Amino acid sequence: MKPVIALVGRPNVGKSTLFNRLTRTRDAIVADFPGLTRDRHYGHGRLGKREFIVVDTGGFEPEAASGIFHEMARQTRQAVAEADVVVFVVDVRAGVSAQDHDIASYLRRLGKPCVLVGNKAEGMQESAHLAEFYELGLGEVLPVSAAHGQGVRSLTEHALEALPWQDEPEEEGEGEARSVIRLAVAGRPNVGKSTLINTWLGEERLVAFDLPGTTRDAISVPLERQGQKFELIDTAGLRRKGRVFEAVEKFSVVKTLKAIESAHVVLLLLDATQGVTDQDAHIAGYILESGRAVVLAVNKWDAVDDYARQMLERSIETRLAFLKFAPLHFISATRRQGLGPLWASLLQAYRSATCKMPTPVLTRVLLESVRFQAPKRAGSSRPKLRYAHQGGMNPPVIVIHGNSLEHVTDAYRRFLEGRFRKEFNLVGTPLRIEMKTSSNPYVDKGGG
Repeated sequence: MKPVIALVGRPNVGKSTLFNRLTRTRDAIVADFPGLTRDRHYGHGRLGKREFIVVDTGGFEPEAASGIFHEMARQTRQAVAEADVVVFVVDVRAGVSAQDHDIASYLRRLGKPCVLVGNKAEGMQESAHLAEFYELGLGEVLPVSAAHGQGVRSLTEHALEALPWQDEPEEEGEGEARSVIRLAVAGRPNVGKSTLINTWLGEERLVAFDLPGTTRDAISVPLERQGQKFELIDTAGLRRKGRVFEAVEKFSVVKTLKAIESAHVVLLLLDATQGVTDQDAHIAGYILESGRAVVLAVNKWDAVDDYARQMLERSIETRLAFLKFAPLHFISATRRQGLGPLWASLLQAYRSATCKMPTPVLTRVLLESVRFQAPKRAGSSRPKLRYAHQGGMNPPVIVIHGNSLEHVTDAYRRFLEGRFRKEFNLVGTPLRIEMKTSSNPYVDKGGG
């Protein structure tokens, strides 16, 4: 088992910057803005041959009584409970605060291995400012500069020293029977994305709060269900561009769009109480453009009456008509209603997106389609479709070869798409059809 290192501290002391240094990534959003990180954020680090897991947490206020800070504190306590060693990050330049004393008192009561780290200590390794942090009662203060990478290796070595190193073989080899399915949950702010993931996990893993914009980062959480491993990605709610004022939200939008692009399947969550908005259509358009498999789910279905349900179904048919290949489910995340069929559709969408289509079968379906309905003539010639093969997966791409294919109409493309979908039972994934016209070797030669 890899050891787990949890980073804790009050807001804006540089925990996320240190997280990015330890994991050698840019997975955690970093900005000069207190309270940016709200959920637990996991990453993998390595020191030589030794691997470990790093957990980034939100600003810790142990005595927070209510509101979002109470939820963040609960997340941090859970991260500390999971950790083998706790790295308590303080700000050398700001000095010791009352909140630092509260956190130190909490950590001393737990009795877990703890490393006290003085961040933002560039040029201050021998400074007297470090001495005041000894009053926290957690021993030696390690000066580091997460922004410049100074002292980070020594910190890692110090954190791992107290833990036993068991050189065990990995439980999972390269030939895993099943790959990990990356599932991104996307939608507008406050539609219940974090609540749904918490329901799937059976624990309050993500901060779920009745406040739009609670999730500001794309948070990844592992889950295994019926032998299949998933990587659940809770994304920040996407607002209209004109309403993205804070630089923090702009970062969140970028992270969300990247999460969609890196996913195998995207669950687009709609809010039954709000109907289908322009923003829902905008997110759906981006998912389609990225080529991801997609499943639609309407959350809070139990909170609306029959008339509202009928109007919502009509709205989905008209405003999201371009996603008619996507399965549609009506669910309630809080009451756990409709989640079983939803899982079935998510798996089916993944299988469709990664489906292998043999060239002989594709060509047979193509020629049968042409015999059933030939393409329209273009002047004196008619497009001639000869054979087809698969050109890619996720999304599936079918490449059709022939002559004069530039004259194939959009309507005929849709006809062919329907035939291919029916043959391979493609549900929940876009299907792209490319036409490649063969060149005529005699076009530049004179006859005779």
